[in-house]
Amino acid sequence: MKKFIAGAATAALMTVAAATPSSAEYLKEHRGGTMRLLSHAAAGTIDPHINYTLQYWQIYQSTYDGLIAFQKAAGADGFVKVPDIAEEFPKPTNDGKTYVFKIRKGIKFSNGKELGVKDVVASLQRIFKVSSPTAGGFYSVIVGADKCIKDPKTCTLEGGVVGDEAANTVTINLTRADAEIFDKLALPHAAILPADSPTSDVGSNPLPGTGPYMFSAYDPNKGMTLVRNPNFKVWSEQAQPDGYPDVVQYDFGPTEEAQVTAVQNDQADWMFDEAPADRLAEIGTKNKEQVHVTPLTAWWYLPFNNNLAPFDNIKARQAVNYALDRKALVNLFGGPVLASPVCQVLPPGFPGHVDYCPYTKDPGAKWSAPDMEKAKKLVEESGTKGQKVTVIVEDKAVAKSIGVYLQSLLTELGYVAEVKPISPDIQFTYIQNTNNKVQLSVTQWYQDYPAASDFLNILFGCSSFTPGSDSSINMAGYCNKDVDAKMQKALALGVTDQDSANKLWAEVDKAVTDDSAAAALFTPKHLDFVSKRLGNFQFNSQFYWMVTQSWVQ
Repeated sequence: MKKFIAGAATAALMTVAAATPSSAEYLKEHRGGTMRLLSHAAAGTIDPHINYTLQYWQIYQSTYDGLIAFQKAAGADGFVKVPDIAEEFPKPTNDGKTYVFKIRKGIKFSNGKELGVKDVVASLQRIFKVSSPTAGGFYSVIVGADKCIKDPKTCTLEGGVVGDEAANTVTINLTRADAEIFDKLALPHAAILPADSPTSDVGSNPLPGTGPYMFSAYDPNKGMTLVRNPNFKVWSEQAQPDGYPDVVQYDFGPTEEAQVTAVQNDQADWMFDEAPADRLAEIGTKNKEQVHVTPLTAWWYLPFNNNLAPFDNIKARQAVNYALDRKALVNLFGGPVLASPVCQVLPPGFPGHVDYCPYTKDPGAKWSAPDMEKAKKLVEESGTKGQKVTVIVEDKAVAKSIGVYLQSLLTELGYVAEVKPISPDIQFTYIQNTNNKVQLSVTQWYQDYPAASDFLNILFGCSSFTPGSDSSINMAGYCNKDVDAKMQKALALGVTDQDSANKLWAEVDKAVTDDSAAAALFTPKHLDFVSKRLGNFQFNSQFYWMVTQSWVQ
């Protein structure tokens, strides 16, 4: 899941405790009003089976449901999975390869149609028909997925997803046991949609959902509007509670500077984008009660194109890794209060993480300083000196500043470098497509769910690389068969022995880092800046701020 914050100035920033959890009394008192959100740009298609951004995954939590859900709760309780459209967690049979889901009755889509077995079956097929970015990764374990990946339009998942209208059940058969199957079914890419939904990207035309809110308008050039779903009734407070605001208006366009000012003036209630570094001291003092800073399991990184010059040469990739001044990059993001330098893929505190940093002046567990002498020597040895390198970044303040830094660094290493900022609503898909011949880019990854595979297998597994596709999440194009085999072994081992699997994932992390498939920059903390009138702020570790669980009156 991708996409967010930009020294001493940030020392004033502090975490504000979440308000008391919502209750029937609070809902009665605070229900209503219009909540206003801001972002510099849209995040692309509104299709939940295709969109792979934090920006919209956050919104999807109150508009769509899956068979399973991550609990709508603050903090780490947000990692807990609960039944959603399914009545309960099915017990695995057939050596962990078969699950029979009983579908709840009485749930209606926002268009008034009642959800049934056929909608569940069609939705799981649709993941492949629309070539969801995770079809070949998360859901390839479903029986019949191999055929669907080869020929998406004719996908039936025959033998893999079987509906029984009379019993009101859907059976999912897997090719192997998968310890993470419930996590995957709880993501927006597995949202249950009407069976007659188009089997192609719907773009700017929102699909009906089952959550307490529905999209009444979406224009990627202007904004989106969420209103109450008139057909919604609470079936599980844990999976899908009712919300507070009557309307959520999300406007696109304002710069980060303008967003900060709007929130300060109560003209907006929250901003999605990183607050500019030169405004952090101001909001951390004048508006400190409106600032929430939360640690994340995420990283900012540079995916090298491992199949395109100059970075098809490992020494060129390693040279950049050694040359990076990660302290300077942390400062561009907002300083040590908001970020920490790293050299590896798995973030601290994540399953499988073992401190490791070979790309520093004194190699060991932690990054200390760049080694420019070694970096320049590697460039000479690689024979790539003098080649042109274009860095693709989002057209946003923090990303552009990192791009400018990289341009200077690459020039110092002997390359002819330039920076190309492009709109945030297309940058993430643009850098995935090999047809665009992206050599180097700046991007981020925020966990889909708390498992090492979600970083290593998804971002660097062979099955996640699809040339010519906007949904090729392995942007590095990295495919090391030996490392990939160890990933598959770790996935299988996780079914019975997660501790041993995590030790294998630590080995994979080290191998991917040694191959310099990408350059890790830093792990961020998340800053939410909200208006004075917004109450009941709650941060969910899985999907971040729970938008509609806050009130504005």
